[in-house]
Amino acid sequence: MNGNIQKMMKQAQKLQRQMMEAQEALADERIEATSGGGMVKVIADGQQNIVELKIDPEAVDPEDVEMLEDLVLAAVSEAIRKSRDLAEERLGAFTKGMKIPGLM
Repeated sequence: MNGNIQKMMKQAQKLQRQMMEAQEALADERIEATSGGGMVKVIADGQQNIVELKIDPEAVDPEDVEMLEDLVLAAVSEAIRKSRDLAEERLGAFTKGMKIPGLM
């Protein structure tokens, strides 16, 4: 029985190590989202962090700031969604059947 516990612990440690490596790899991933036909571009990493935001000068209209706000919000939301989808895809094998806060 003690051998089974040790075997289970080794498997759990291996799984934990693989999951940590997958999470670290996600930090290096880059996901791009755009809105307004490319006028606003947002780049996120695989851990749902926004790492870059580009706004085409033509999108800046002092008379219509609300439109620019909407474009930025749409691009950021899409980048976060894509990043979350990528994380779920990459970590899904590790988290199958588990509800882990922040990942699901």
